[in-house]
Amino acid sequence: MDLAEVGSVGGFFALRTEAAEGPTEGLAQGGAYIPFAQIYAGDIAPLSARVDTVARKLGAPERRIAASVAQLGLAARLWSVALGSAALHGEVPHLDPARLHWAPLRSSPDDLRLPEPRAFPTDGGTVPALADAVREVVQYGHLVPLTTALRADGRISPRLLWGNAGSALAGAVRELRVWSGRAGRPEAGERAAAIGAALFAHPDLRTTGVSRHGSFRRHSCCLYYRCPSGGLCGDCVFDRPPQRSSPREVSG
Repeated sequence: MDLAEVGSVGGFFALRTEAAEGPTEGLAQGGAYIPFAQIYAGDIAPLSARVDTVARKLGAPERRIAASVAQLGLAARLWSVALGSAALHGEVPHLDPARLHWAPLRSSPDDLRLPEPRAFPTDGGTVPALADAVREVVQYGHLVPLTTALRADGRISPRLLWGNAGSALAGAVRELRVWSGRAGRPEAGERAAAIGAALFAHPDLRTTGVSRHGSFRRHSCCLYYRCPSGGLCGDCVFDRPPQRSSPREVSG
């Protein structure tokens, strides 16, 4: 698979494909890689470590805020890699949780590694077929078990997490449309939008927000505004930050 052009869209679209250099390579370079399957099987310690790191960096007053921001970043990475390949090349990388490795202490584009990537089987290169493949690879393969793992780590609303997933998907589509205009590849942007629309038809994503004139407005909040230096995201449900008098005021 040719993922180099996909990575040129931006850091969230990049995926490392070389094999690890050795057992100490991960620690020497800033954090060991572990397969997502390890987390989904119940070993949530690496995920908890990522949430702890995000909490420290943001000064998050509640752990669920850090969990939300961490999940939003992962959702954006996963959607971007899969959707980018589908839009640009008509194929979807198989992000098998047993083969896709994550370094929780790193940031994009160095956090994900998939040695010897291969395409996920699709029934042709049509938009419906590509959307089905992206849904299987990202939504079912990662976002569903990731939600379970995060809720095992601490209290957080599933509605908030799916709102993050919708926001991340809309963001990936937007980035691809912008890139396609710059690169003279309008067909890639159009295909990304069509695949995105098909993905948003799923019940888990359908109610996460509304798209109008190429922009997306979500129906929930990621809670980032509660951090000391935080504010509202561009697609936030709120027009202005709510009062912070009660830590339970917003549940997502």
